[in-house]
Amino acid sequence: MTRKILFCVSAMSSGGAERVAANLANAWVERGYQVTLVVTYSKRGECFYALSDKIELCYLSDLVGNFHRLDLFVQFKRLLALRHLIKTIQPDVVLSFLTNVNVATILAAWGSGYAAIVSERTYPPVRSIGRFYESLRKLTYPHAALVVMQTHKGLSWLQSAIPRASGTVIPNPVSYPLSAFEPRLAPHTLLADKRRLLLAVGRLIKLKQFDCCLMSFATLAKRYADWDLVILGEGPLRGALELQINALGLESRVYLPGGVGNVGDWYARADLYVMSSSFEGFPNTLVEAMAHGCAAVSYDCNTGPRDIIRDGEDGMLVNPVGDVAALTSALDQLMGDDERRERMAQKAVDVRERFSQASILAMWDELFDRVKR
Repeated sequence: MTRKILFCVSAMSSGGAERVAANLANAWVERGYQVTLVVTYSKRGECFYALSDKIELCYLSDLVGNFHRLDLFVQFKRLLALRHLIKTIQPDVVLSFLTNVNVATILAAWGSGYAAIVSERTYPPVRSIGRFYESLRKLTYPHAALVVMQTHKGLSWLQSAIPRASGTVIPNPVSYPLSAFEPRLAPHTLLADKRRLLLAVGRLIKLKQFDCCLMSFATLAKRYADWDLVILGEGPLRGALELQINALGLESRVYLPGGVGNVGDWYARADLYVMSSSFEGFPNTLVEAMAHGCAAVSYDCNTGPRDIIRDGEDGMLVNPVGDVAALTSALDQLMGDDERRERMAQKAVDVRERFSQASILAMWDELFDRVKR
């Protein structure tokens, strides 16, 4: 069956939502679907994630011209441009990711006769979007054909906060094996073969709490002299994290190589994966690491890790969130027990089946059938 999908995203930078958008769009065009990927907020630029040349990529900024976000007239022009695009393409379904794009997509599709499916990519209560967008979300979401949440706790929030909205749950598909693209950095350029690797991946921002990783690793570094910590990613806290590394005397044991396009090579090289986030939606990096055979240690934040890690079987969930001593204890248990860590690693690869692309795409297809015009 051929489907025509208009897929709205805020940007195509290196975020988790953008990665899922790229993966889904690539999978759909390989199935023979027609996919138009509309970048609604950022200006034209290169995509961080590789996109099939079968995808039609459209930047709304090209259609609007002046793109100052605080200009209300421009905001209105953007809505009109998106509405015109919807009517021109005549998709079977309009899909959008992230709250601000969801609101704009619902407004643009309102009364057009085209169904809009919108998706939240985090657990909304833990991230403020401001009163204005909170109000718009409550007003517009009941007019979406469906609101997709990543977890059942997220769906419970939707049913409580916006009871007139129709919701469902679809987790992210795991990508395995991961495709590689530039920039590439081979693990052996930083680590000798004999070194053990504790790996973390994510933007260098406050919610990822990489400072907790550093403090935990500092406590364990002397005991585990053959282990190094690598944090892959880029972000505004690089300077602060570098200062912390220096203050802890870990310059020769902790590396911040930035964002890489061959993260799969790093998962495959890692001996243990750590996630220290204060909150997540459905963390792609965690499920990807496990798919590559990494046992995982993660804070048990409200949503995400507990939907992926089977505590004590393929990883460890740490409470309370943000407690450095608790994170240190969990890392100590697995860094110091090769046999237990290996047993968990063998179980971790079950995520390949639990969150397989085929099963997740089937869930999306079922949704598309439900809302088809």
